[in-house]
Amino acid sequence: MTTWHEIRGFPLAIRLLLVNQLGVNTGFYLLVPYLALHLGEDLGMSAAVVGIVLGVRNLSQQGLFLIGGSASDRLGARGVIIAGCALRTVGFGLFALGDGLPVLLAASVLSGLAGALFNPAVRAYLALEAGERKAEAFALFNVFATTGALIGPLLGSALLLVDFRASALTAAAIFAVLTVAQAVVLPARKAVPSGNSLVADWREVIGNRGFLAFALAMVGMFTMENQLYLLVPDGARRATGWDGAAGLVFLVGTLTNLWLQLRITRALKERGSRARWIGAGLALMGLSFLPPMAVSGSGTAPDGLADAALRALPVLAGALLLYLGVMIAQPFVMELIPGFGRPELTGTYFGLFYVVSGIAAAVGNTVVGWAMDAGEHTDAPWLPWMCCLLFGLTSAMGVAWLHRRRALPGSTGAVPATSTA
Repeated sequence: MTTWHEIRGFPLAIRLLLVNQLGVNTGFYLLVPYLALHLGEDLGMSAAVVGIVLGVRNLSQQGLFLIGGSASDRLGARGVIIAGCALRTVGFGLFALGDGLPVLLAASVLSGLAGALFNPAVRAYLALEAGERKAEAFALFNVFATTGALIGPLLGSALLLVDFRASALTAAAIFAVLTVAQAVVLPARKAVPSGNSLVADWREVIGNRGFLAFALAMVGMFTMENQLYLLVPDGARRATGWDGAAGLVFLVGTLTNLWLQLRITRALKERGSRARWIGAGLALMGLSFLPPMAVSGSGTAPDGLADAALRALPVLAGALLLYLGVMIAQPFVMELIPGFGRPELTGTYFGLFYVVSGIAAAVGNTVVGWAMDAGEHTDAPWLPWMCCLLFGLTSAMGVAWLHRRRALPGSTGAVPATSTA
């Protein structure tokens, strides 16, 4: 009830953006996790072509976040959010209607560009609209995002019983509804010009060394959070011998998020600095990989249901700790980002944050993937879990170092946000 009471306390715009994020993640996760399967098995494309299609979508999104953030600052977040949702409607619709490579590449580009537009714009709008309640707003944002990430794959797997086109058309329909909802309900915020050229704005943000260092320190958070869709589900399947064990990971996370996210953020907000809780959350995320690592070496198949359930406990415990670490750190990370610069450049800061952390996290995921392969070939199944532990502890130490240097917003004597340090 606390969560729903808190939601009602926010203005209509924020409530709509929360529902929007639920729809965005639902539509995304009911389609994208099954896209490679459709391209490879249904359309008979080679692994190389599948990689190109998926890579184009990811590159279109990660590489253009800065464009989307700047567009939000200069044109107004509302219009950019609407444009992004509309583009994803078209992109997902093309996935349903096209089988040829040119159409699929166009769908990938449009889908990626859509994310590059509305992701920083939504966060910028939320940060500016929430005022002093940024942490609570982003905590609720995390709740809705996590819930959508659970509903999406469940709905997608059910729709695949029909065919992939049913999934793609449903995802497109969700984004079409979101587009109309934003256009009808979302209030317009007047864009305040920064007073500089676009290049000057980018130079100002890129020149903020404290901000860039903070974005790089977050590589651990994004890398570890991504393991909820790679390493942790794989560990659950290996431990139990049951493919459905991965679903338990998402169920545990969603229920915990609904119950505890807002309580955790409100309890920690008035106790200590933001950097302290970000560092603690990152350290907890890293330590969450210890319980699964302890059972990663059991190569024998489980002996019955009771043995499978017993083996699942360390993996689920690790997943629970990982979700808790995200719940501690993420709202305060999102709250800090606007504080690095002028309000007129909030979208640009979010855009660059996702460019830097996205590239760094891609490198981190490559390291984890290599460790998974190397661990399997060298009889060292603990290796990827150890890599994630090191990512978490390194990121936590990075945030602590920045806090000691007073380079973070809110630190006494912190370097001004517009300074190049």
